[in-house]
Amino acid sequence: MSKDNADRLPRIICILGPTGSGKNRLALELSGFFPVQIINFDSRQVYQGLPIITAQPGKHELEVCAHHLYGFLSPDKSISAGRFVQMARECIQGVRRESGIPVLVGGTGLYLRSLIHGLAEIPPVGDDVRRALQLRCMHEGPEILHRELQEIDPEYAARISCRDRQRITRALEVYQDTGFNMTAWHRSQPSGPFFRVLKLGVYTQWEYLEQGLHRRIQDMLRAGAVEEVQEVCRVYGFNRDLPAMTGIGCREVMDFLAGDTDMKSCIQRWFKNTRDYAKRQMTWFRKESDVHWIQAGDFSEARGMVEKFVERS
Repeated sequence: MSKDNADRLPRIICILGPTGSGKNRLALELSGFFPVQIINFDSRQVYQGLPIITAQPGKHELEVCAHHLYGFLSPDKSISAGRFVQMARECIQGVRRESGIPVLVGGTGLYLRSLIHGLAEIPPVGDDVRRALQLRCMHEGPEILHRELQEIDPEYAARISCRDRQRITRALEVYQDTGFNMTAWHRSQPSGPFFRVLKLGVYTQWEYLEQGLHRRIQDMLRAGAVEEVQEVCRVYGFNRDLPAMTGIGCREVMDFLAGDTDMKSCIQRWFKNTRDYAKRQMTWFRKESDVHWIQAGDFSEARGMVEKFVERS
């Protein structure tokens, strides 16, 4: 794409990085200097009824500036990257109409890449294939199916948790129905970009990130994370396959509520799985081009980059 054409693209800012690194804090800091509106691109923070355990912005944060695509989806519904892209583009258009600056904040790398570069049109998968894989996952467990996925698509399997039922079954159903794995489909996606993007990556020393993740879990428990999961289970039933419950934190708390583990083991597994997820996020984001990595808390550097980016628009 020529420079002139690139300059005509709508401009957005993306704040990315591992879970617990301080992405939303940076976005809120920027809102003090620019007409920022925050758009979520985290696949767990879309769910209703789970604001604590999915670390959605709190009441005071929501009062600072407008937030979009948080807590809108029923816990029994799934969301695809394609649907997210459509909703995010609508949000971006709405923010721009209000002369605001769209700032995307989150940690789901596929959502971000799909928004910027487009998403391959994967043909609809047959209901019989989907149901068969969902039944297998229920009876055999996601770890067994994840091992199958490692044989079929090692690159995609390495990016997702071995307990992520939704993404594992989706990847297997696409392969079974089309003959191509998810990595092949993603590589055939439309060749954007469809936006001019300033990517700000938030990082911190690994030992500090680990300490922060420990504290965050304790804070979530004190704030009512267990009670939050209990209430969703009361309304929708105690179902580990509920889309909202497949995320880290929810499944560990459900194991505790089922009596399969004690609280100490729950916290240990919750921390380990969160830490492993943060590592996978960093592996993904390091492959993203043109990311300006900023030390957590270094707001002045980010502010200067945004100022220059906005001036060019």
